[in-house]
Amino acid sequence: MSKGSIGIPSAKGMKDAFIDFAVGAGGGLVYNLASQVLGGTLGALLAPVLAGSIVKGTRGTALSTIAGFLLLSGLGGQAPANGGGDNSGSRGVM
Repeated sequence: MSKGSIGIPSAKGMKDAFIDFAVGAGGGLVYNLASQVLGGTLGALLAPVLAGSIVKGTRGTALSTIAGFLLLSGLGGQAPANGGGDNSGSRGVM
């Protein structure tokens, strides 16, 4: 079976995927804490650097690269939380 193909899940594959998930979640936690503690522009710039330096290897490099891209491209955090538009004056269904 070649890389990137779809196959039957194995215990090793599930373990590797869980480890990748856990490392990503840990990096996200460090990023979130650093951005909240440092706040503002300083937090936005230093949080991906700090998270990328804590997560070692190619995963840390990817985390820092993607976070920096999203921050400066305007894609990160730009989606409205309420689904778009201001719903404060409309009545909701209860």
